[in-house]
Amino acid sequence: MGNIKLDFEKPIIELQEKMNELERFSDEQNIDVQSEINNMEEKITTLKKEIYSNLTPWQKVQVARHPDRPYTIDYINEITTDFVELHGDRIHKDDRAIIGGFAKIDGQKVMIIGSQKGRDTKTNVECNFGCAHPEGYRKALRLMKLADKFNIPIVTFIDTKGAYAGLASEERHIAEAIAVNLRECFNISVPIISIVVGEGGSGGALGIGIGNRILILEHAYYSVISPEGCAAILWKDRAFSDQAAAALKITGKDLIDLELADEIIQEPIGGAHSNKTEAAKFVKSAILKHLKELKFLTSDAIKSDRYKKFRQMGRFDGEIN
Repeated sequence: MGNIKLDFEKPIIELQEKMNELERFSDEQNIDVQSEINNMEEKITTLKKEIYSNLTPWQKVQVARHPDRPYTIDYINEITTDFVELHGDRIHKDDRAIIGGFAKIDGQKVMIIGSQKGRDTKTNVECNFGCAHPEGYRKALRLMKLADKFNIPIVTFIDTKGAYAGLASEERHIAEAIAVNLRECFNISVPIISIVVGEGGSGGALGIGIGNRILILEHAYYSVISPEGCAAILWKDRAFSDQAAAALKITGKDLIDLELADEIIQEPIGGAHSNKTEAAKFVKSAILKHLKELKFLTSDAIKSDRYKKFRQMGRFDGEIN
């Protein structure tokens, strides 16, 4: 576990501290207590499984925002080779909140595009805390069209609270940039696999989320609005964020039940932040599986599959009164 601890992890931390004390005692007194240490490790693993298999939607939001959670560049480093990053939207500038480029996954050529956050104040400022400006979405679309030109499948990693909502974004037409991405993605003739690896917030997530397959990590979330934003609107108080998270149906299980996502990708015990390498293996396996399923489809079938997928979302049974 990293340096940042979540409230619901306190029982795990307490056991971990007791085990550390036992190890120190063993070293200082030169006494063999390995069996007791092994028992403590088993208890910690069991407790992690119990806690992380019963997280509330709000707790999942907290895990999705964990600062030690792997970001797009971490997945790129773990699961790809020969990554060549491409920069700029050819209109304004390069937006570091979205990164992308050509890479290989087990020899399979792909175009990878994803949201990127920082690890400290400096890198977070550079990445604008993962909230892209219009040029970020225009860069993403440029890379998608480049992949389409060379018949290379696209993989997108979604991890953003939403597009940047400041004056600079409005001046450069953020709504238009996202809207164009939504429209143009339906004309891309190569497979697109979109994976929510952390936060999937609003149109900022959807701007790179029009995929043939929508996958979500076990402790990620995908939502039209953040729980805090929803609570502020409905209850006029962000203290109700936990209730808002439950009402919004934002977890992987909710999305599967609503037929908005295609698969939940397993995370290591204790969340992706506890073992980035293992988390990346699960993500890689899911990507390769879905690429294999899609690679035999014709271009027209790929576009039709994507269009039908999104047309079916939000359907309802019954009459409107």
